[in-house]
Formats: sequence, structure tokens, C-alpha cells
Amino acid sequence: MANPDVKEILCDCVINLRENPKRRRETVYVGCGAGFGGDRPLAALKLLQRVEELNYLVLECLAERTLADRWLSMASGGLGYDPRVSEWMQLLLPLAVERGTCIITNMGAIDPSGAQKKVLEVAGELGLTISVAVAHEVHFETGSGSSFGGQYCSAGGTSTYLGAAPIVECLEKYQPNVIITSRVADAALFLAPMVYELGWNWNDLELLAQGTLAGHLLECGCQLTGGYFMHPGDQYRDMAFPLLQDLSLPYAEIGYDGKVCVSKVEGSGGILNTSTCAEQLLYEIADPSAYITPDVVIDIRGVSFLPLSDCKVQCSGAKPSSNTSVPEKLLRLIPKECGWKGWGEISYGGNGSIQRAKASEFLVRSWMEETIPGVNHCILSYVIGVDSLKATSNGTESWQSCGDIRLRMDGLFKLKEHAVQLTKEFTALYTNGPAGGGGISTGHKMEIVLEKRLVSRESVMWKTGLQHTNTSEPETSEHHSPEKMPKLPKENPKNLTMRGYQSGFHHSPAPSGQKIPLYSVAHSRAGDKGNDINFSIIPHYSPDVERLKLIITPQWVKHVMSVLLSTSSFLELDAKPMDENVSVEIYDVEGIHAMNVVVRNILDGGVNCSRRIDRHGKTISDLILCQQVVLI
Repeated sequence: MANPDVKEILCDCVINLRENPKRRRETVYVGCGAGFGGDRPLAALKLLQRVEELNYLVLECLAERTLADRWLSMASGGLGYDPRVSEWMQLLLPLAVERGTCIITNMGAIDPSGAQKKVLEVAGELGLTISVAVAHEVHFETGSGSSFGGQYCSAGGTSTYLGAAPIVECLEKYQPNVIITSRVADAALFLAPMVYELGWNWNDLELLAQGTLAGHLLECGCQLTGGYFMHPGDQYRDMAFPLLQDLSLPYAEIGYDGKVCVSKVEGSGGILNTSTCAEQLLYEIADPSAYITPDVVIDIRGVSFLPLSDCKVQCSGAKPSSNTSVPEKLLRLIPKECGWKGWGEISYGGNGSIQRAKASEFLVRSWMEETIPGVNHCILSYVIGVDSLKATSNGTESWQSCGDIRLRMDGLFKLKEHAVQLTKEFTALYTNGPAGGGGISTGHKMEIVLEKRLVSRESVMWKTGLQHTNTSEPETSEHHSPEKMPKLPKENPKNLTMRGYQSGFHHSPAPSGQKIPLYSVAHSRAGDKGNDINFSIIPHYSPDVERLKLIITPQWVKHVMSVLLSTSSFLELDAKPMDENVSVEIYDVEGIHAMNVVVRNILDGGVNCSRRIDRHGKTISDLILCQQVVLI
């Protein structure tokens, strides 16, 4: 049962300096408990149990895709907040309360107050007395949401990327056990406790830059500590499978002077080194001289990493951008209906399976043209097991004999009936298509795109509030007893080492004058921002970056990426040229001797409306790395 709110605070996003900020700690420890909505709660519990000095645990669970999902859910009468918040809090709250660790999360999505209520319910069931604060955007458009004193919380899902200030306000006014936010910039979730604890002000731009660097690395979660890094096909990134079994989520130690060290738990699985840090540094950065966050625009070109041990890396060199150090406007996301998705899949095996898939695609496209002329351009086709990622090289080598494949056709239409018609025509393959097809599955759904718009700071309003539980149960109830908590595996101080990065491994220059896969020269990490892709090129041997610059040009990147624009697996059915709207930007990142590549308008409209099986374009890093190159 929740007590009434403490009086709520309403503010705009104009930057106002803090009055006499106090330095509460010399050093603050901030951990990442989740880096995306599908992360593992047990991993967060392990971090809490193993790092006793942890002051804050941040659950970063909101992305453009999940924000759109929450909008669709709330529009149909469902939840506007992350439905897994109960699962997370049931597991984490007992130990977090016992340790005095504050949990900060954006699981509130477009209904933070609903999430607040749910967390209080969970705490009551656990017999815990806690306070839960909310910090979220407020809209004034009449009729656009539920009323609160003449203000309106958006019911239409409109969200602006807020900075760290609302969270700092919660910490200053309430000192809560949990803070739930709406759409707050990922790095800002982590920056806020640094500002509060270390006595930083909003004009301490050098410190904010280092804090934002720490937040940008931490929000990547286990990807910083070896997750999404291991690659058996790459001698430099190969590791024994069990090393991934007990990945430690990362945490950071941040000093009042801006010194940053990121760490993983000693004896845990995974790996933390300059290469994992370099991949995450460039993840979704675009221009490294101007990485824009609501609190500060930072220049990460001079960032460098110094390993202090197998489990700790010092991070330095982030600076405020020389052009604009603080953004004048904020990014707002506005959900819009972008069409109806319809799809179908069918499997073929054995002799001639690819030719039968080709026949099936031909038939479905012919039937669609017969019933709804002119919609075939809305349909993307690919063969799972051959080119489902749209990341193979053009040529006959892709069409080798396959024993088990699956054709998928994926369309995005203006009208629901067109999407439904595709599912009907696809189902007809059972009795009207080539022999041996089976396992047909179809579906259709409305898709949402988040339109982006820059808005003035003074037009963006936010508020904070607090509620707390009122329970007579003691905090040492059976739910809260440490003996009842999940037992964790013992840490193994002699954990397997990563094959390519074991101590003393020698990195040497790539050979000259011979054709070699780019895998043997560099590693990469791809990320998406709207309809754009961002991938890094990080050489294993740092000086090789100068040789790579001669090869990886905008023209080379365009040629490699052109296959992504094909709408059919069969070239004679699709002669579409490279889209003239596609452009390539390549940036130098001197501090880590790397390149950052941005390709505009390549992701089939972006994650919320893409017809590809890999909507985020995560596989593009391997599309690039599998290319053959000749270094001079």
C-alpha cells in the first residue's frame, strides 16, 4: 500500500547551475545491471552480491524498438511500462535495500507512475519499506493524457531524451531506494549519480565529459566485458565457450576529479580489455568529435584505455566538443503508424531446395500482383540458411547446395488488408507450390516508426515525485532473508583465458601484397540509429590503421553494402541499383587508432519498420569483416 506523493516538482530542461553542490563522496561506484530489455536479472544479482561497495545499480532497458512496443501495448489497453519490472525488482530489491544500493531504471517507458505503483506492490509483498521516486516528461497538450493539476502526461507515447538533471533532483530531494524514469538518455542514467555524489555542476564540462564516457561504456552492459565479442572465426577474439557462461556485468569507479576505471568482477567469465572497450566506445557514436547527449557534447577522438589488471581498465581523454559543448535543443521521438507488416515462412530440404524456394517466391509475387497490382516493391524476400541476413556477397558462390533452408517473404504495406493478403497467398503454397514445402508460418501486425524532431529546452517539461510503502512486516521477512536468495556459483580464480588475448600474445603487422580476410586485420562492432548504421574498424595491430585507410573508402563501403538493398534473393528478379540516398562518412579516432564508419539510409527504414530479419543491422560488422583485402 503506497502513501500519498510528496509534493511533485515541475521543471523545464533549461540548464540551471546547482546551488552549492556538495561532494558527498571522493569516489562513487556505479554498476550496470542491464544494458537492454532482454538482459538477465540473475547477472545483475551476481554483480550486487560480488561488489559490496556498489552505490548505484542502473537498469537500462529502453530502446526505440521497446518504446514503440510500449506505445502499441498502451494503445491497446496494455502496459505502458516494462512488464518485466516485477521480475527484476523481486530479485534485486532485498539485497539492494540491505546494502543501501539505489536502483535507477528507465523501465517506466511511457508510464513511469504505473511502474512506480508496481514496484511498491512488489516491495510490499517482500515485506520491505522503501521509497520509489519517479522522474519523467510532462506534456501540456489538452487531452493528450491523464490530467495532473493542469499538466498532462503523454498517453500518445511522445518522448524526449531527458538528461541527468531529473535524476539528480530525485537524489537531492528524496534519497530514494529506487528511481524510475521515462526516456532518459542512456549515458545520463549513469551520469546522474556521479553529479550528485561527487559535487559536480552543470558547467564542469570536463568532468561531465569523463562521466558521460563512463556512462556510455557502462550502458553497453556485458558487451563491455566480453559478451558479443567472442568469435571462433577470429584468432584474436576466440575463447573457450565456458568463459561466456558467467559473464560479469561491468561497474565503474569514478573519482571526484573525473578519473574513470571500468571493471568486471575478479574471477568471473568474459574479458575486459582495450579491445572490448574500443568496440563499445565507438558503438552508435557517429561523429566522434561530437557525440551528443542532453548534458554535454563530447569529443572521444582522444580517448585511450590503460589496462590496470585483467579486470580493470582506466579510461581517459574524453573532452567537451570544441564546437558546441552543450546542445541547444533536445531530441524528441513521436510515434507514427508506418504501415502493416505481413510475413510468411516455408521450409524446403534436400535436392533442389533452393530452386523450389525460388519457385515459391515467384508464385507468391505473381499471386500478389494478380490480386493487388503494384505492391511487389513492398515485399522483401530472403532464404534462411543462404542469405537471410542480406549480408552475403553477390555472386553464384552463395547458391551452393543446401540440405535445409527456409524461404521468408516480408512485406510492409499501407493497408492491413494487403498484409493479410500476403499471408493468404503464402499459405496457398501448401497445395499450389513446389513439392516438399512444410512448416508454413505467417503473421501480420501494425508497425510503428518513431519520428525524430529537435525541440527547444524550454519547451520540454519534467517532474519528479515520491511514494513509499507502508508495511508492518519486518524487513527480515522470509522473502528478504539472504538464505532464500539464489545460490550463485563460486568464482573461479583460474578461469579459462581467451585464446587470442592470453597474456603475452603477440600482435604483428598484417602481411603486405596478398589477399587476406579483413578478419585477420581488424575487429568491428555495428550499431543502428534510425535508418543509419554505425560500424567501427579497429585493427588488432594499431599501426595497420593507416594501411586500412587506403582501402576502406566511401566507395568501397558503398560497394560492400549494396547487397543490403536487394529485395530478392534471386538477382534476375531484382536489378535495383544502389540507392542514391545512401551516403558514407568515415571518421578517424586517433586515441584508439581506429575508424568509425556511418552509412546513411541503409537499414530499410530503421528498426521499427525494417522488413529484414536483422532489423538492427547487427550483422553488418561481419559483412564488412568477411571482405578480402590487399594491404600495401
